[in-house]
Amino acid sequence: MTVLENNNQASSAAPALAFYGKMLTFSRLQFSTDDLVAIEAQLAETLSNKTSNIPILIDSEVEQDLSALVELLWSWGLQPIGVVTGKLDEQARAQRLAIFPADGKRIERILPSKKAAPQVAKVAEDKNADLANNKDTPAINDTATETTISDVTAESLVSTEQITSLIYDQMLRSGQSLNHVGGDLILTNSVNSGAEAITDNSLHIYGRAQGRLVAGATGDKDARIFCQVFNPSLVSVAGTYCLRDNLPEHVIDKSVQVRFIEGEGLVFTVMDET
Repeated sequence: MTVLENNNQASSAAPALAFYGKMLTFSRLQFSTDDLVAIEAQLAETLSNKTSNIPILIDSEVEQDLSALVELLWSWGLQPIGVVTGKLDEQARAQRLAIFPADGKRIERILPSKKAAPQVAKVAEDKNADLANNKDTPAINDTATETTISDVTAESLVSTEQITSLIYDQMLRSGQSLNHVGGDLILTNSVNSGAEAITDNSLHIYGRAQGRLVAGATGDKDARIFCQVFNPSLVSVAGTYCLRDNLPEHVIDKSVQVRFIEGEGLVFTVMDET
């Protein structure tokens, strides 16, 4: 695009802007109530910290005080970037928020559950108290909690310092989405076509990967994807993505590592080649 000056001569200055196509990863947050107290209580149960910085879409089935809801979400470290079209369209326009079209089929969100740290700490304290009475036996130190996952309920989350890798042992089926923030996501089974696995760190899949695979969801360019059998519909690291049709043929159905290199984009390495 050329900008003309008043003297009708072409300006030699660089363009003020340029459009680029790049996939951005964000989550949809669905609301079924306008009770901000109930919403905040649910956020407290679901999020382990207020610094996740996850971009989200607001999808509400009921009328909301959008301004108050946005402030609440920001206070929990979430970044509302728009709403799904519906009851909040008018408020969104007034607040200059993006309005996204509604899609068809909802996907099943698998909620992570972690053993509550206070219970573990209490057990350790009780053992220390008992062992302290025996001078020949040293008191034990607090131990880290084990992280597990359930697709039924979400228990209390542990503190930021205790969140590490998340291990998921079941097959991730079509229509399911597993999103983990705060560490690596490790899947010991397969990811079916139509499913998605998302993490802000590195993604490890010890089965066949056919769905959407996203690592470095919040921009971590050091994140990587490791797959035992690589055949995804989409793969993304730190926002740079590649669709199935554009994947190098020699990596399909192989054991593959995917990483992002500045200036090169996504780099695919077959790991079982010598």
